[in-house]
Amino acid sequence: MIYLDNSATTRPFDGVIEAMASSMREGYYNPSAAYGPAIAAEREVRACRRAIAEQLGAREEEIVFTSGGTEGDNLAILGAAQALRSPGVFACSDIEHPAVAETIARVERMGHEVLRLPVDARGVLDLAACERLLSPRVALVSCMQVSNETGAVQPVEALSRLVKRIAPGALVHVDGVQGFLRVPMHMARMGVDLYTISAHKIHGPKGVGALAVRGGVRLAPQMTGGGQERGLRSGTLNGAGIVGLHAAVREMAARRAEVEALRGMKRRLLDDLSGLPGVTVNGPLPQEADSAPHILSLSFEGVRGEVLRNALEAEGVIVSTGSACASHKQKVSDALLAMGRTREQADGTIRVSLGLMNAPGEMDEAAARIASACEQLRRYRRR
Repeated sequence: MIYLDNSATTRPFDGVIEAMASSMREGYYNPSAAYGPAIAAEREVRACRRAIAEQLGAREEEIVFTSGGTEGDNLAILGAAQALRSPGVFACSDIEHPAVAETIARVERMGHEVLRLPVDARGVLDLAACERLLSPRVALVSCMQVSNETGAVQPVEALSRLVKRIAPGALVHVDGVQGFLRVPMHMARMGVDLYTISAHKIHGPKGVGALAVRGGVRLAPQMTGGGQERGLRSGTLNGAGIVGLHAAVREMAARRAEVEALRGMKRRLLDDLSGLPGVTVNGPLPQEADSAPHILSLSFEGVRGEVLRNALEAEGVIVSTGSACASHKQKVSDALLAMGRTREQADGTIRVSLGLMNAPGEMDEAAARIASACEQLRRYRRR
């Protein structure tokens, strides 16, 4: 099998599995307890905080552990909304993941005003349009670092400068689930107040992640109880999951050159498909600086993405038609429509996403099977 759906989830590193097994066998103590073995477990938790903070240009005490990206996004956005004394303006891009888009919609139902920020035909935020839309009343702007559908890297630093100039008190939240440890992030230098990560997107375990919260930012907790995580996220910490996240962060950081080498694989796959007519790249081209190294969105004329995905699975190639969170709904991608794609183009799209378990030679085989499947499906399309 050739697995090319790493934006949905990644296979954990062997070191992650081993670290978690050891934690569950020997380090299973509650990190909040006061006796010796529990204090050792708390040291493991602190080590993970430090490792994440080092990669983000943040401080150890600014890292709040969560159950993953969705919870982190909810805590950032709802927490900011509920901390306000009066209704404010919340903004997000037109291409956000449902974890942000649906949460922003909930904020609107709470009585806050909502702005949708447009993107250009490449799926990159239109900063000139943002400047016209934003006002001093803005309380929070949320923008993904990397599009989970197209791999477009968003101009986070430029957006933050723009937001802080127009609305100095506004918060900037970045959904870094597809960006963390694949494209650079330095929260202090880039003006980011809140940053979300998820372990299972970086070859770690499912069910654990973190929200980095800049010191001084006020959030209303969404889970109350024992007051863990500085009162921002009550509940017994997922010790084994945090140990696994730490192992994943360490290995991803050590293999940074291999992460960037995924860009070459992406180009190789696209080059291999160059002889197939009717192929459109959605998002920046692989060689462009604002293209993430691991995600490639392709539309195929005369082929439905869902049908192509199923045909490829039968041939041992696993891809997706977009966000895994929405794949069962069989709806046309709002993000692609926001980029100006037609409904037919959006319906004919698959997403290829790479991870550190992929090998260059797999690109040739995958491209051959994609081309063969497209040619066969086009023969049987309705005329």
